[in-house]
Amino acid sequence: MKNRELAPVLLVAAGLVAALLTGCGVGMEGNSPRLVVGMSDSVLSVDPASGYDPGSWVVFNNVFQSLLSFPRGSTEPQPEAAQECSFIDKSTEVYKCKLKDGLKFSNGDPLNSDDVKFTFDRMLKINDPNGPAVMFQVLRRVETPDRRTVVFRLKSPDATFPSKIASGAGSIVSRRQYDPDSLRQDTRAIGSGPYKLDSFDNREAVFSVNENYKGTAKVNNKGVVLRFFNGDQVAFKRALLHGDVDVAYRGLQAPDIADIDLHGKKQGLDVVEGTGVEVQHLVFNLKDPVVGHLAVRKAIAYLLDRDDLMKSVYHDTAVPLYSTIPTGIVGHSAAFFDLYGSTPSKKAAAEALTNAGFLGKVKLTLWSTPTRYGPSTDAELAGIAQQLNASGLFRADVKSVKFEQYEKDILADKYGVYVKAWVPDYPDADNFTAPFFGPGNVLNNHYQNSTVTKKIIPSTAAERDRRRTEDQYRRLQTIVAEDLPVLPVWQSKQYMVVKSTVRGYAYCLDASTVFRFWELYNT
Repeated sequence: MKNRELAPVLLVAAGLVAALLTGCGVGMEGNSPRLVVGMSDSVLSVDPASGYDPGSWVVFNNVFQSLLSFPRGSTEPQPEAAQECSFIDKSTEVYKCKLKDGLKFSNGDPLNSDDVKFTFDRMLKINDPNGPAVMFQVLRRVETPDRRTVVFRLKSPDATFPSKIASGAGSIVSRRQYDPDSLRQDTRAIGSGPYKLDSFDNREAVFSVNENYKGTAKVNNKGVVLRFFNGDQVAFKRALLHGDVDVAYRGLQAPDIADIDLHGKKQGLDVVEGTGVEVQHLVFNLKDPVVGHLAVRKAIAYLLDRDDLMKSVYHDTAVPLYSTIPTGIVGHSAAFFDLYGSTPSKKAAAEALTNAGFLGKVKLTLWSTPTRYGPSTDAELAGIAQQLNASGLFRADVKSVKFEQYEKDILADKYGVYVKAWVPDYPDADNFTAPFFGPGNVLNNHYQNSTVTKKIIPSTAAERDRRRTEDQYRRLQTIVAEDLPVLPVWQSKQYMVVKSTVRGYAYCLDASTVFRFWELYNT
């Protein structure tokens, strides 16, 4: 994590330098020894047709290439495996890319347009429920007029399509190495990105530099070891303090970050903060017999004290969120602040319940999962239950289950209130709205609003000038705040803890959420 005072300067520098870093392969500065990066997230898959989770995308963004990528410090996709890409019609329904010449996968196989077509056809055919196929419902077909040209024909206009294929979901795989009908059953990953995956197990993944890489990244080290702590924050912190980890990324508990920030200098550790756009919401199942009532959801919204949670649970490592679109993304508004305020109001909550005929305490269970959405999630939900109970209007408790069971129970409509966090696939308001409130709602909470699904989402998707979508996204957020299918709680700050000898971390924490191994090196 960046020093808090230095973060803005470093991120501005990243934006200024990014434009100069084009056409670079393995860098002249690639003399730094293999670094050890620690992470408490698990990697659910090393196959890009699955693995729709933050841990897996750390692997994808470093082992695979996409046609486009997000340069450091930028939210605008630029050519990566492609030489150039553009829409070829005004309606944003046909997108064409020309590949660089001479691309190869890490095993030496050539990469051409047939591999790109194979990648997207395979992803959509497998349609893994834990994969990114949901992002490409708009894709009608992929055409390959020649070995270097790829044409995407869409079912409807989608100006965000370049950002989608620039994300981990656009990771290109070899048609010679992957089955078109099923996911890989081994732990191999063969891509054309800056790194090769040498080995992978539940303890660590080992990466070496891919000498066949031809793209924009400049590799500044000799490789990376990604060590998994699988939710064990105590072991994670211990490894960091003992010098067994050079960089700690994702998963340290908020009190540990605060403690290292205060005392870590003596042990040669720096806490580094960067731009964060991860968000967390309480989700309401609209078919639930209790929170299916709007009055109950309003009462919870009136009583939620985000500021208290940020201090008591998160130690200011996150900030209150009053919007479904976070600060820093075009289209952000504070619709939930406008409707429900930031200071808890027992009076407003009581009136909402009384007017709807609720006379006694409302019995409620808040469902959590211990580590998938951050190591402090259970404590946060307990804090929310305490706030509700302190009002005298609720009798709330918290239950926490392992993530695998948690997802099954949500699909089975067993929960009325549950928690979900979201790390964006690409830094655009579309990715904070369409997955939640459009067709194929990933929250599985039975929310539908025809104005949102049939008018606002299609209209904003078609607009090339993203600044012109602001008014429509503000309207969407007002509708959602009134309907209350979700209640935003916090927006993250991105953190790393690094040894004082590590450099390059400034380019690993920005709004694109791409963790760039190649930027890191030891002095």
